[in-house]
Amino acid sequence: MLALLGRLKGEGGRLAAYGASAKGSTLMNAFGIDGQLLEFVVDRSPLKQGRFTPGNHLPILPPEALLERRPDYVLLLTWNFAAEILVQQSECRRNGGKFIVPVPEVAVV
Repeated sequence: MLALLGRLKGEGGRLAAYGASAKGSTLMNAFGIDGQLLEFVVDRSPLKQGRFTPGNHLPILPPEALLERRPDYVLLLTWNFAAEILVQQSECRRNGGKFIVPVPEVAVV
């Protein structure tokens, strides 16, 4: 996963993440994923928006930021809801955004 993220960033890709979950924060901190790779995190919860992720201090924005800022790739930190989120983010995907599902195996969709 780190090799993929590093390659995409090295090729000029803009990366963000979806889901300010505890497991997502654990994954980011365990792998050292921070502002060097990701620009921001989005989450549907208004309670999390306007705050920062623990450890790496990435800003948490509403999901609409994906349409406004148009990252090339979005690391899906709530992989257990992948099917639902991919449907919700169909406009982002139609605009060329790709999602990286890290678990159980890294996949770009």
